[in-house]
Amino acid sequence: MNDATVTVPDDETLAFFQAIFELARQGDAAQLGPLLDAGLNANLRNHKGDTLLMLASYHGHLEAARVLLAHGANPDTRNDQGQSPIVGAAFKGNAEMVELLLDSGADIEGAGPAGKSALMMAAMFNRTQIVELLLKRGADLHATDVNGLSVADAARLMGAGDTAAQIEHLLALGAPETNSDSHGL
Repeated sequence: MNDATVTVPDDETLAFFQAIFELARQGDAAQLGPLLDAGLNANLRNHKGDTLLMLASYHGHLEAARVLLAHGANPDTRNDQGQSPIVGAAFKGNAEMVELLLDSGADIEGAGPAGKSALMMAAMFNRTQIVELLLKRGADLHATDVNGLSVADAARLMGAGDTAAQIEHLLALGAPETNSDSHGL
């Protein structure tokens, strides 16, 4: 039998942490910075497993994401659904955020539980600029998800005509397994 006890935070503590997550969601870098300087854990997670960086990234708050990354936020921490900040930024179509996360060490091939990488997510939602960026940075054009669905197949399946054509063009040119600045991207 386990003698460990669980301490349930009081209402005031819960309200404090909810306010912290709201600061990240709203992108309030000015308030997050001093809290992080004072020792707030940059990798703090909410009840869904979302980190402060996940919330700032998903909602497109570059300065808040920069502050969190500067204070040690892990760009690859996934939430309880297996989603990473870079996949969320690709889904939302935020090229600057994708670039910031990559520059901060995010795994370009880091996929969620279904095997969908940032490149696949960008292709599925017709984010041509993100597809181009990810391919320039070395994303694998030939990657597949856990069901064997390719990046091009995913784009076609979702009706993302622009990215489907973009990917098919690259494949017709004989894109290598991982692409880094080839074919004029």
